[in-house]
Amino acid sequence: MAETRPLVTVYGADGAATGASVPLPGVFAAPIRPDVVRSVHTNIAKNARQAYAVMMKAGHQTSAESWGTGRAVSRIPRVQGGGTQRSGQGAFGNMCRSGRMFAPTKVWRKWHRKVNLNERRYAVASAIAASACPPLVMARGHRIDEVPELPLVVDSSVDSLAKTKDAVKLLAALGAQADTDKCADSKKLRAGKGKMRNRRYVGRKGPLLVHAGAEQLPRAMRNLPGVDLCHVDRLNLLLLAPGGHCGRFVVWTSDAFAKLDAIYGTAGSAALKKDYVLPRACMENADLARLINSDEIQSVVRAAEEDTQRPKAPKKNPLKNLEAMLALNPYQQVVRDNEMKAQKTKKPKYAKQDKARRAASTAFYNAARLEGEVTL
Repeated sequence: MAETRPLVTVYGADGAATGASVPLPGVFAAPIRPDVVRSVHTNIAKNARQAYAVMMKAGHQTSAESWGTGRAVSRIPRVQGGGTQRSGQGAFGNMCRSGRMFAPTKVWRKWHRKVNLNERRYAVASAIAASACPPLVMARGHRIDEVPELPLVVDSSVDSLAKTKDAVKLLAALGAQADTDKCADSKKLRAGKGKMRNRRYVGRKGPLLVHAGAEQLPRAMRNLPGVDLCHVDRLNLLLLAPGGHCGRFVVWTSDAFAKLDAIYGTAGSAALKKDYVLPRACMENADLARLINSDEIQSVVRAAEEDTQRPKAPKKNPLKNLEAMLALNPYQQVVRDNEMKAQKTKKPKYAKQDKARRAASTAFYNAARLEGEVTL
């Protein structure tokens, strides 16, 4: 964004351009890392949880003892006494009615999560950079078809607005009325028991207005559904990326927009953060093919070597392949020749018995034929 549009137009309360322009802060050139934003948001959102647990004695406030074996019932502890249907019922176990739950919740669970400071700053910088990318803002669900440009900067004279009707006119003049109407129409009853826990309604998120210390503007905006306000010194990832999804529609006042360089710095260190340097992308140009095929790189790259090696033949089994066996043991040919020669000169073991048997069979056949017992 910094190379393509280094200056951003400032708009007035009536939605018209004032003619002034401010340089784009360096934080908008930070790499957009949805994975970092999602992980940091998941962890820091847990820091507002309130501890809860079931009562420590729940499920054990009865006298129960197992009946043991021999009564054709299970060995679960059973309520003592008599005269009521409760007596003899199973108790204590998580499978029993009025028993304790399995692994009862405790208030000393690890509720909070520690997130590294530099990782939190990385996530906030990524969320700010994503707010200047129209495809990401539209993909998050914001309706910005009538918004003149992103990032959207308004004159600091809007800090003096004290009436809600003036705030509505301001958002309509900036092209954000469609987004605020979407939030107003999305107000619905929550599904579940949250209705009885002071979070009865749910709704979509609208624009986020970032100011640099306005006193009246929060009073004018506080009654608009879905519209949030935040001080530029206290930019919150929960507001910049609700639900862990970066790309929120952000409206900046000119004073807050000009203060971003002091907070996050540009190429060097930041003035208001000690030893902090803005993260840089690993690749400034994502077109890898263009980089490799450029004249600057091809002029110093060695030529590709031709592969002159023949493809390696599959390994042959010497027990089944004679060539492989001769390569391992040349004497195998002599052994093979001797075996063939011995096989040719060897007489059958029962040659004489077979010859006598054949002669007897022939004589018997001839005699039977002469007597007429066998006819052809």
